[in-house]
Amino acid sequence: MKQIDASPATITTPPPGAEQFPLALRRVAIDTYRENVAYLHRDCAIYRAEGFQALAKVEVRANGRQVLATLNVVDDPRIVRCDEIGLSMDAFAQLGVGNGHPAQVSQAEPPSSIPALHRKIAGERLTREDFRAVVRDIAERRYSKIELTAFVVASNQGELDREEVYFLTEAMAEVGQRLDWHERVVVDKHCIGGIPGNRTSMLVVPIVAAHGMLCPKTSSRAITSPAGTADTMEVLTEVELPVERLLEIVREHRGCIAWGGTAQLSPADDVLISVERPLSIDSPGQMVASILSKKVAAGSTHLLLDIPLGPTAKVRSMPEAQRLRKLFEFVARRMNLSIDVVITDGRQPIGAGIGPALEARDVMRVLENDPRAPNDLRQKALRLAGRMLEFDPDVRGGDGFAIARDILDSGRALAKMDAIIRAQGEKPFDHNAPQLARLSFEVLADAHGVVTAIDNHQLARIARIAGAPKVQGAGVDLMRKLGDAVERGGVLYRVHADYAADLEFARQACMRASAYSIGSADEVPRLFVEF
Repeated sequence: MKQIDASPATITTPPPGAEQFPLALRRVAIDTYRENVAYLHRDCAIYRAEGFQALAKVEVRANGRQVLATLNVVDDPRIVRCDEIGLSMDAFAQLGVGNGHPAQVSQAEPPSSIPALHRKIAGERLTREDFRAVVRDIAERRYSKIELTAFVVASNQGELDREEVYFLTEAMAEVGQRLDWHERVVVDKHCIGGIPGNRTSMLVVPIVAAHGMLCPKTSSRAITSPAGTADTMEVLTEVELPVERLLEIVREHRGCIAWGGTAQLSPADDVLISVERPLSIDSPGQMVASILSKKVAAGSTHLLLDIPLGPTAKVRSMPEAQRLRKLFEFVARRMNLSIDVVITDGRQPIGAGIGPALEARDVMRVLENDPRAPNDLRQKALRLAGRMLEFDPDVRGGDGFAIARDILDSGRALAKMDAIIRAQGEKPFDHNAPQLARLSFEVLADAHGVVTAIDNHQLARIARIAGAPKVQGAGVDLMRKLGDAVERGGVLYRVHADYAADLEFARQACMRASAYSIGSADEVPRLFVEF
């Protein structure tokens, strides 16, 4: 593994006077989500002497390390006293010290890349060095949330050209750790998202690893969806692994399915996501840079990319899907990453469950060849796994699907998944009787006919309101899919929640929009994908 030191920088000489007023560090138990925040009491001598202002950037130094943080000013000594400097949870952890450790605080120098940011806001095209400077400052937490938002919005409104997308991807991959597996073919699979229940990675990884290919899958947690791959895998096993342990597991079992946050791969991307998602900004350029920078940093040589296409998916037209495919292919080629982009059916959720426990149930049923397993999840996973197997130079084009099906049907994929689960730290789970949230209600059809449309976005929203992914057993269990006949009063889906308030909020959301449309068979949208 090749590793770039991403730890906070070593102190050289602190600013004059700062060392004369050491403050005691205090961990403030507030999750500020990817933003370092510092807290000073309004009557603190340093606050008055240094002329600090709320939301200013400050530099906090302790234990030979430093963090940059946004300053919040408080009046309540129960948060921080006058002789203390408080830090949010993430910021405190970066210093590696305990409560009460002496620290110094001073004004932070403005990020050196601010002029480049201003040029991007003005609509100018940035150079490779501009992007490197911006990304370096973002990764070092030198940007405030306001400055981050300005960069994200400016890049979205001006739309990065394809060279700029390459420069951004390259810069993001260069910051943080990079893994080198010393193998000619290292495969990975990624979906751009937007389709609930689409847990194909948890099937593809054991199939490909059972074939012998190296597939280190580092996945994200859900931010606006009811479950990410890491959330679903966490129902079955531990996913927060030290990078050293992750490497051991991959070398022994040829694969893993773990949360990528502990590996520090493309850390600037994690910071950018913290403002992109609340703004619901997911521009093509930023999406490409986010995905490809992490795959390159993870040491992948070959990537299979899934672009779902459908009326309520992220991508809603074939021309849009083709443009996105070409952009991925251009940047991947410049990054020396082999890529195979597939456009798949995004008209409806994949599988029968939406939410961590329900999705884990579906995955395990497919692996165990259970007759109750959702066939759409099985078939999509086999097609994707087949394409990935064809990255193997010993597999002829077109043979991958049959090989993947044999690995799944024979039980080899299940055995590989069981081995990975045990290696990561197995948790008790029974897919025959998964532990679901204790409260539930059913949503019924209001007419007789055929299911003609399912709104992915609304179903995902209902599952989140019900408590997913924070409550593993919360979510939506689907009883009907596109083209299924239904009687008036028939069950469309069941909603599970642990708390009465969540259940009621979900019920109200369903009453406003059930996410299902009922009509005649000829109204079902045409399947138009390229596999």
